[in-house]
Amino acid sequence: MATFLDRLGRLAFRRRRRVVVLWVLALVAAGMASALAPAAPDGSYSMPGTESQRAFDLIEERFPANSTGSAGSEGASAKVVFVAPAGQKITDQANRSVVDEVVGRVGDLGQVVRAADPYGTDTVSEDGSTAYASVTFEVKAKDVDDKVKQDLEQAVEDGREAGLTVEVGGSVLATQPSGGATELVGVVVAAVVLLITFASLAAAGLPLLTALIGVGIGAATIMALSSALGLSSATSTLAMMLGLAVGIDYAMFIVSRYREERARGLAPQDAAGVATGTAGSSVVFAGLTVVIGLAGLSVVGIPTLTQMGLAAAGTVALSVLVAVTLVPALLGIFPRTVLARSLRRATRHGAQAAVAGEGKPNMGSRWARLVVRRPLPVLLVAVAALGVIALPAAKLHLGTAGDESKPTSTTERRAYDALAEGFGPGFNGPLTIVVDAKKARDPKSAVEASAREIGAVDGVVSVSPARFNTAADTAILSVTPATDPQDERTSELIHTLRADRPAIEKATGATFMVSGSTAANIDSDQKVQGALVPYLGLVVGLAFLLLLIVFRSVLVPLKAALGFLLSVLAALGAVVAVFQWGWLAGLLGVHQTGPIMNTMPIVMVGIVFGLAMDYEVFLVTRIREAHLKGQRPGQAIVSGFSHSARVVAAAAVIMISVFSGFIGVSEPMIKMIGFGLATAVLFDALVVRMTIVPAVLALLGERAWTMPRWLERIVPRVDVEGHALTRDADATAAMPGKTERQGLPVR
Repeated sequence: MATFLDRLGRLAFRRRRRVVVLWVLALVAAGMASALAPAAPDGSYSMPGTESQRAFDLIEERFPANSTGSAGSEGASAKVVFVAPAGQKITDQANRSVVDEVVGRVGDLGQVVRAADPYGTDTVSEDGSTAYASVTFEVKAKDVDDKVKQDLEQAVEDGREAGLTVEVGGSVLATQPSGGATELVGVVVAAVVLLITFASLAAAGLPLLTALIGVGIGAATIMALSSALGLSSATSTLAMMLGLAVGIDYAMFIVSRYREERARGLAPQDAAGVATGTAGSSVVFAGLTVVIGLAGLSVVGIPTLTQMGLAAAGTVALSVLVAVTLVPALLGIFPRTVLARSLRRATRHGAQAAVAGEGKPNMGSRWARLVVRRPLPVLLVAVAALGVIALPAAKLHLGTAGDESKPTSTTERRAYDALAEGFGPGFNGPLTIVVDAKKARDPKSAVEASAREIGAVDGVVSVSPARFNTAADTAILSVTPATDPQDERTSELIHTLRADRPAIEKATGATFMVSGSTAANIDSDQKVQGALVPYLGLVVGLAFLLLLIVFRSVLVPLKAALGFLLSVLAALGAVVAVFQWGWLAGLLGVHQTGPIMNTMPIVMVGIVFGLAMDYEVFLVTRIREAHLKGQRPGQAIVSGFSHSARVVAAAAVIMISVFSGFIGVSEPMIKMIGFGLATAVLFDALVVRMTIVPAVLALLGERAWTMPRWLERIVPRVDVEGHALTRDADATAAMPGKTERQGLPVR
C-alpha cells in the first residue's frame, strides 16, 4: 500500500498540471450534470417490515384514486385554525362572518383546490371556542407560489385584525433557513486553525481548496442523481458535512507530513512521495473505516438511512481519492510556498540546516510525557469523566419531531397548540385504522362492528365514520387518542389495539392494521432501537479486524473499539441533556425539548465510528512507526505524539468547527447530528485518543504490539506506516548535498 501510494504521489507531483485539470473538469462536469438534471421528487419515508408500512401499502392497493401512502402523492394540505376571543364562541354571528370571509378568500387563491367550510364539515370544538378549515392544494408545499403564500398570509392577518386568533398549520408557510451563515463560520474557523497550524497561507488554503473540490463534486453528483434515485435533501447535507470535514483533515495530514519530510532534508518530489505513501496510507485506511461505518447503515433496513449512508460514503471515498492525487499535484505546483517561512529559509542552506530543529520538545511530546509518567491516574480520571457525561444516555427516548418542536414564534406551532387545546391533545396525532373486511360475509357490518370495538378501547376518544373503497371491502377509520403523539400512553394504546386484534377479528370477521404518522413514528422508533445493537456489533467487529491487520496487535484494536463506545455514549449523553432535557437548549437554538429523532443515534454511531478510527490510525501509526525503529514503548509514545499530536488536535478543532456550523440549520435531524458529531469529536479526539490511548499503551508496554503466533501467521502484513519508505528517506536525508535535481534516483 505505502509503495503504491508513494508512486502515485510522485506521479501526481510530476504530472501536476494534468491532474489539476482533470479534477477541475470533473467538478465542471458534475456541476453541469446537476444543473441539467430534473428536480428531485419529494422524498418518501418508508419503513419496510412494520405494520404501519403494510397498512400504507394496503391503502395504496385498495384506494388507488386518492392514496395516502408513505410516498405522499397528494398535494400539500394545511389547516387554518380560528380561535374566538375569551368569553366568545367561534359560532357567534360576528365571528362566523370573519371565518367565512377568510375561508372564502383562501378558497379563491390560485393552486388551492378546496377550502372546507368549518361549519359545514363539523370541525368546531365542543366548547365552541375553536374551529379549523382544511385547505387542499394542487401542488406540493415546496411548489406553492410565493404570491399564493403572501395572499394566504394577508387573509390570515386580516382575520386577526378582525379580532380572531388565526394560525396556519402544516408545511405551506413553514420556512426552512439554510443555516449557511453558521456553516460558513465553521469553514472560517477551520481556515484560521489551518493558518495557525501551518504558518503559511498556501499550506492553510490547500486543504480547504481540495476539500471544497471534493465536496463540490460529491454534492453535485448527488444532486444529479437525486431525481433518478429519489434522494432527500438531508442526504446531500450529510454528505457535505462529512466530506468537508474529512476532506480538510485528510489533506492536512498529507501536507503536514510533506513539510516534515522537507524539514528532514528531502527534495520536493521525494517528500511528496513519502508523504503520500505514509500519511496517505493512514488516510486510505481511515477513510475505509468511515466508509464501512456509513455503508453499514444499509443493514438497518431503512431506505432513507441506506441512501444517506451510501451517499456520504461515496463522498468520503471521493475525499480520499482527492487527498492522494490532487494534494501531491498541488504540492508540485507550490513546493516551497506551503512551507513555513523559517523552513523556507532553512532549505536554502541545505538539508542539514533544515533538520536542525527536529526532535525539539513541543506541546504534544510534553503532554505525552505527562501521561506516560502517570498513566493510571490519567486513565481513571478520563474514563470517569466520560462515564459521568454518558449517564443521560440511559434515559434516551426516541421519537419524531413535528410542529410541537418548533418555536412558539411560528404559526405552525401556535396552530398545533390551538388545536390541542380546542380538540384535545390527541387531535394532532390521529391513528389511521385500515379495516380489511374482504373475507367477511357482510363487509359493511364487519367494519361497523370493528369500529365499535375499537372505540370501546380505553384511551380512544372518538372514531370517525368509515370511508370505504370502491369495492366496499376495505375501510379507513380515523381514531383520536386521548393523549398527544409524544405521550407514552399513545404508544401503549397502539400496542393495546394490536394486542386486541385477534379477539376483534374473531368477533367481527374482519382484520385491521394500525397506521398513520403517529403509529409509523412509533414503529420506526422500535425498528431503529432493535437495529442499534446489531449495527454496533457489525461496525465494531469490522473495525477490530481492520485495525488487527493495520497494527498487527490484538490489544490495540480492542482498546480502540472500547474507546469508541465510550466516546459515543458520552456524545449521546450530551445530546439527551441538551435536546431532551433542555440543558443549554436556548444557547443552541433548541426551541422545544422532546424525544431524540429516532434515526439520529444510529447515524451518529456510523459517522463517529469512522472518525474515531481516523484519529486512532493517525496517532497510533506514528507511535508504531517509532516503535518499529527500535524505540521503547514509552519513548515511542512521546515520539509519535511529538510528530502527530499538534496536527491531530488541529484536525479535531477543524471537524468540531465544521460540525458545529450545522447546529444553525433549522432541520432538527441535521441540528442534532451537527451537535452530536461536534461533541463526539471533542470527546474522542481530545479525551479518548490523546489521553486514554497513550495511557493504555503506556500501561501495556511491549504487550501492546504483540499477538499470538498462530494469529500472526494468518494475518496479512500491510505496511501502513511506510516503514520501507521512511528507511529509504532516512538514508536519502543523510546524504549531504544530494538532492533530487542532482541525480538522486526517483522511486
